[in-house]
Amino acid sequence: MPVDASFYYIAIPAVILVGLSKGGMGDALGLLGVPILTFVVPPAQAAAILLPILIVMDVASLWMWRKHNNAGLVKLLLPGALIGIAFGWATWVIVPKYVMQLVIGAVALSFTARFFYNRYFVQAADTVPRQHGIIRAGFWGALSGYGSFVAHAGGAPFQVYGLPLKLPPRDYTGAAVRFFAILNAVKLIPYFMLGQLDFTNLYLSATLFPLAPLATIAGALIVRRMRPDVFYPFMYGMCALAGMKLAYEGVMPLLALASKAV
Repeated sequence: MPVDASFYYIAIPAVILVGLSKGGMGDALGLLGVPILTFVVPPAQAAAILLPILIVMDVASLWMWRKHNNAGLVKLLLPGALIGIAFGWATWVIVPKYVMQLVIGAVALSFTARFFYNRYFVQAADTVPRQHGIIRAGFWGALSGYGSFVAHAGGAPFQVYGLPLKLPPRDYTGAAVRFFAILNAVKLIPYFMLGQLDFTNLYLSATLFPLAPLATIAGALIVRRMRPDVFYPFMYGMCALAGMKLAYEGVMPLLALASKAV
């Protein structure tokens, strides 16, 4: 199947950034994947092309982080996340994607603003790990599952719940890898049922497969060398960037609608 070379000029950088993110470098890089691809394909097709690539990256991530995990974190978040995916599937053509992007973005920004204010202005950053909470886990898990389904944007809610636990960096990353590997595998079913995984999209995904594990392994190797005092500010920074990106993508359609109304 012939494909215009311009597609790969755009798709290759997108896959590299997403792979670095999947290796453990934070959701902000991964959020750039779909927007970059929309320069050459429609948004829904961009998300569909990325999903099989994400699963290849998940395989590489699971291998790189196979010795590190926090099973409690995954088990608590997963039920809510599955409900979020089901809700995203049920409301695929009803709820505008930008509404969820704005909500997740605003939450991520307020969460990270509190961290950096306490750390650098009040000099009182939280040092005591927060305990698990079933209700909180269900809420943030559902938001993560929904965001992951509609826009591959489930990382920020996961971070809002997971970062205050103050887990060892490698255990936190291993848990995140397992959590999103499960979510991406589950998403295959509704994406297929919605007609998003057609031959054309699968073909385009397959041509980009070789880059997926390489970029993911590179991201994992970088994160493994981070000390905890570097890892956590970095991850909160990535969460803030992800929040700004999501909030921007949520606000712009609303401004466009407001301008038309005027």
